[in-house]
Amino acid sequence: MQKNPEVHILINNTGGPSGGPIIEAQTEQFEAVFQQHLVCNQILAQACVPSMQKAGFGRIVNIISVSVKQPIAGLGVSNTIRWAVASWAKTLSLELGNFGITVNNVLPGYTLTGRLQYVNEMRANTLGISIEEIENQLIKDIPVGRFATPEEVAAAAVFLCTPAAASINGINLPVDGGKTGSL
Repeated sequence: MQKNPEVHILINNTGGPSGGPIIEAQTEQFEAVFQQHLVCNQILAQACVPSMQKAGFGRIVNIISVSVKQPIAGLGVSNTIRWAVASWAKTLSLELGNFGITVNNVLPGYTLTGRLQYVNEMRANTLGISIEEIENQLIKDIPVGRFATPEEVAAAAVFLCTPAAASINGINLPVDGGKTGSL
């Protein structure tokens, strides 16, 4: 096993915490999610950046959430910590850009994953309606008329890792079918 492997690409992607009203969230939830998302990203970046600096090329991509641009109701802990990750990434992009290292965030919107299924089930149970009704309510607000696929989110991350994306640094790229209301 190589002692100091060369690393040129780091993708940080951690599942979201459980939902619920932010006022009901326990301090321990914030601390655990902060460790899971931001502190983990920091540890991994510290391990990988020296190799990237040596090569003069590196890509760090964080898969976070559109909640960075528009908080999602019922996901208060997630919204809060994802904003912290976005701020960390922007700061890191300013520090590392001159080494040929870019740091960007991909912001998935409603994506066909187990997480979306879980959140939709939670909402359906809370509101006493079917999952199909929840999905239809969400889809009606997505201009492309459907949920994103994991492959579409991955394609955005892959592009940001290519040499063609060398001047894209410190951005938040929504992959949400146009739903996010901010620029």
